Amino acid sequence: MRVLVVEDEVHLAEGLRRGLEAEGFAVDVCLDGAEGHWMATEYAYDAIVLDIMLPGMNGFRICSELRAADNWTPIMMLTAKDGEYDEAEGLDTGADDYLTKPFSYVVLVARLRALVRRGAVERPTVLSAGDLRLDPATRQAWRGDDELDLTARELSILEYLLRHPGEVLSKRDILDHVWDYDFEGDPNIVEVYIRRLRNKFDRPYDRNAIETCRGSGYRLAADGG
Repeated sequence: MRVLVVEDEVHLAEGLRRGLEAEGFAVDVCLDGAEGHWMATEYAYDAIVLDIMLPGMNGFRICSELRAADNWTPIMMLTAKDGEYDEAEGLDTGADDYLTKPFSYVVLVARLRALVRRGAVERPTVLSAGDLRLDPATRQAWRGDDELDLTARELSILEYLLRHPGEVLSKRDILDHVWDYDFEGDPNIVEVYIRRLRNKFDRPYDRNAIETCRGSGYRLAADGG
């Protein structure tokens, strides 16, 4: 398994190289963010260990640009900052895991192996179907270049639909995932919200993204309608 380590602290980078090689990994090390980004785009890796504070290009930007280019190599971020906002930003830009320095090599290796088992599965930070897009982190949605004015519940329904494009989702499915298992109201509330969504991003654009499957539920067209 080949791992790219992007870390500007020389002693830590070499320590990671020796430790990972002892565990059977093949390791490439970059001390600069720009070089790390180039290596990640030019060569195939099973995982990337990525520091956040780097010269040339920081880890957030590297991660974001790799994901934007459909590079889904699993990424573990490292940082000396012990802050929940840094962790959140790292995960929102597409990282798969996060460790705060100082960390245990045993934990690092175990988490890397878990990431490698998962593989380079597409995990986009912005969900899309055609020109219909939603960013779960910022809670914003767009039809083409137009930002949509959606309520929190509408955004949640759209997110659920975008995570299952082309699949038929029953009212019960939508209720269980967008409301909760204890919801005891009228299931027809789903129809009300589907109508609102259609009025906001289908009818004004002469589209039919949300299809009604009679007797079964609703389906979001994979191409955005």
